[in-house]
Amino acid sequence: MSEEVSKTYISYNNVHQLCQESADKIKAFKPDLIIAIGGGGFIPARMLRSFLKEPGHPNVRIMAIILSLYEDIGEDGIEELGTQVVRTQWIDYQQSKIDLVGKNVLIIDEVDDTRTTLHYAVSELKKDVEEQARAKNADPNDTKFGVFVLHDKAKPKRADLPDEIMKTGNYFAARTVPDVWIAYPWESVDIVYHTKMAIEQGNDVFLPSTTE
Repeated sequence: MSEEVSKTYISYNNVHQLCQESADKIKAFKPDLIIAIGGGGFIPARMLRSFLKEPGHPNVRIMAIILSLYEDIGEDGIEELGTQVVRTQWIDYQQSKIDLVGKNVLIIDEVDDTRTTLHYAVSELKKDVEEQARAKNADPNDTKFGVFVLHDKAKPKRADLPDEIMKTGNYFAARTVPDVWIAYPWESVDIVYHTKMAIEQGNDVFLPSTTE
């Protein structure tokens, strides 16, 4: 099978509609803050925020973190899925004046593959909550976390997410898909070709338009 045939191409239209489709369920979580994991979570986070907007209320604030999942090099010289997550950008709480205590925090990434990065993000953010809660003599359990991804790959995961996310309905995946190679539009260097492939595969527009 050729590389091109094995890729599943996703268009910007598709991403936009996946966010639109997921918004009503996520509104029930009532996020106070969005934390986008870069770089795949940035664009879905911005798109989703438009659908979460409520009249008379300010937009949900978006903060960005960047995590690197370093690949392991096997004995044969082939890159394997990494296991070590390193933070290259995190929230500056003092400068941003972000207080996580008592908030509903929605973490966004494009895909839940091995779950390693999401596990790291949730674990580290929970540590930040505990530190902030101690400083103000508050209960860290008042902070609720949720996760939104465009695609959840149906495969064994290398890490877990806490029950407070997975067993409370606060895990939102727009689509559960097989363990396939997903090509997102922001990774493309030829968006015309990328979009053409997405259309041919049926991964462009899948919802009827409701506006003129």
